[in-house]
Amino acid sequence: QVQPVESGGGLVQAGGSLRLTCAASGRTFSTYAMGWFRQAPGKEREFVAAISRTGGITYYASSVKGRFTISRDYAKNTVYLQMNSLKPEDTAVYYCAADRNDGRDLRARNAYEYWGQGTQVTVSS
Repeated sequence: QVQPVESGGGLVQAGGSLRLTCAASGRTFSTYAMGWFRQAPGKEREFVAAISRTGGITYYASSVKGRFTISRDYAKNTVYLQMNSLKPEDTAVYYCAADRNDGRDLRARNAYEYWGQGTQVTVSS
């Protein structure tokens, strides 16, 4: 099992940047695909980005493509979400998730077995 723990959220002005970090405990980190989701008040939790087990395949929501970058560091058991050119509509709680199974659609919430507690990102206009 892995237990994702997010950090790096905060308050930033529109146009600014933040880097979220997801530290995943467990010795089998490399066997998990990882994803980022977000949930704004009153809205459903939505897909943001995902990265395959090998790191060779990444997925992005259309709303963040070109602005956000997902990456992973196997030595540190960590996944990052670099967020640039932030907009007020990016304001949400951001969640990291881990998927131990192969072949699932990493853009789907139900692909993931393990979830972190979330970190708040607030973008002011």
